[in-house]
Amino acid sequence: MDFVSIRIITGDVARLVDFYERATGVGANRATEDFAELRTATAALAIAGTRTVPLFAPGAARPADNHSVIIEFLVDDVDRVHRNLTGFVEDFVQVPTTMPWGNRSLLLRDPDGNLVNFFTPVTPAAIAKFASGNTP
Repeated sequence: MDFVSIRIITGDVARLVDFYERATGVGANRATEDFAELRTATAALAIAGTRTVPLFAPGAARPADNHSVIIEFLVDDVDRVHRNLTGFVEDFVQVPTTMPWGNRSLLLRDPDGNLVNFFTPVTPAAIAKFASGNTP
């Protein structure tokens, strides 16, 4: 089994896609006005409008209602990401901080309030964990 994507349900697909394209530097494949994906080498971030929810199960997901998931992106230089997003991101939860497990992390909220973590491994153990495409 492979984990391939996470999907965010939103009331404004274009706004959220624009945010993630700018924040990550990854261009989205916009399949329809209700669905887009940002693909990386290991997974995808799918963004879908509320009109897609009934296709799965009516009422199963609500936009801008996440309080338990953090979307994470491995980046080369988290401090550079912070500088690039300053003035663009409205809600930084935590400026770049080195965590006890060896990653330097930047925590922010996207326009729908979802938590997003950009991180760079900085200790030898954390660097080894993510070296050569190794992922947890």
